[in-house]
Amino acid sequence: MQKPSIPEGTRDFSPQEVARRSYIFDAIRTVFERYGYQPIETPSFEKLSTLTGKYGDEGDKLLFKILNNGDYLAKADAEALESRNSAKLVSSIAGRGLRYDLTVPFARYVVMRQNEIAFPFKRYQIQLVWRGDSPQRGRYREFTQCDVDVVGSKSLTYEAELIQIYDDVFAKLGIEVEIRVNNRKILEGMAEVAGCHDRLTDLTVAIDKLDKIGIEGVRKELTNRGFSPESIERVEQFLQATDRETLREQLKSSEVGTLGMTELDAVYGYLADNSLRNTLVFDPTLARGLSYYTGFIVEVVATRVKMGSIGGGGRYDDLTGIFGLKNVSGVGISFGADRIYEVVKELDAFPKEALTQLTALVVALDSDAHKYGFGVLTQLRRAGISSDLYPEPAKIGKQMKYADARGTQFTIIIGSNEVETGQLSLKNMATGAQQTLRVSEI
Repeated sequence: MQKPSIPEGTRDFSPQEVARRSYIFDAIRTVFERYGYQPIETPSFEKLSTLTGKYGDEGDKLLFKILNNGDYLAKADAEALESRNSAKLVSSIAGRGLRYDLTVPFARYVVMRQNEIAFPFKRYQIQLVWRGDSPQRGRYREFTQCDVDVVGSKSLTYEAELIQIYDDVFAKLGIEVEIRVNNRKILEGMAEVAGCHDRLTDLTVAIDKLDKIGIEGVRKELTNRGFSPESIERVEQFLQATDRETLREQLKSSEVGTLGMTELDAVYGYLADNSLRNTLVFDPTLARGLSYYTGFIVEVVATRVKMGSIGGGGRYDDLTGIFGLKNVSGVGISFGADRIYEVVKELDAFPKEALTQLTALVVALDSDAHKYGFGVLTQLRRAGISSDLYPEPAKIGKQMKYADARGTQFTIIIGSNEVETGQLSLKNMATGAQQTLRVSEI
């Protein structure tokens, strides 16, 4: 007999977990809509051509590919198959892939519906994504992203607005966070001044791993990627800058780096009179490995729980251009709902109402009471009360144990006397207090 299991990096969710996750999604959705964002949904899988080449080499390796229907080897590239060249073989046996994030599908959506959309278009999306990553605490192969984006404007007010959205959501969830910001133009300026402007992608991929592998690891990775010792030394100096003024001085010879600093200054300017409840930090080491970011970038980490980033995003000027719609700038952020769940759980910050609870359980002591109880149950449900009836007359201890297991707030105990008088025993399961009431009073 086969032992039941699920794929690595996926999870089942209990009723309590689903309720708690819904609490998080509802909090995020409420803030999104308060800021004027509209919901959309896209398919769980896209054409592989839509997904590949958008996330850099590292991201492309993590895409889940879907084999073509039927005899997928019938049209396979024979030479690639013979030589076991999987990279070349994929395009002939798999034409679709599970979405890696929600941003690229959103860009595809915008291009396809450009004549229906009023720009700037503000949308949010809460759906599953898939990545062939190594599973670990807070990182899964199937997980939910909560994205909010605006396309059709280069206004830096949206960068400031997205920071406020992060601030509002995490304040609502009771999580203290650090909101770290940078600009890809600043990183481009670093590369220019360090003499490796043509290696920007390699540079950002290495810098993006700084938290995981440390400065020694970054130095080693840059060396392996062919960076000169002089360039590496200059990059290290940039990464050690502790404030914007220090870095501004270091980048003064770079036009693009100076522009990045100016854009970041503007974002800070919009927020100057809007007190945030969480900490906003300029982080020159923040790189965001995805290759489509072109300007402002942001990442969020919890300050009281050891966990990776629980949110991130940035400005992307060229993403829709890949699909044929030029000069449409966008900026967006994402919430890592699964990591947020772990943080809220560790902080014990879920409110009691976020638990799955049955308001009332009807407890019948004999068969006549059970039949009568079904009528009571119907009245309770029609009154909008979450309620249930134990499936058969049983010992009261057994039924009460079930009520406890369901997290029931009240039990309604019905015996022969209750059937005769219509006066039912209502017990508060938390306090033990008991009173006699008619159904209408209950």
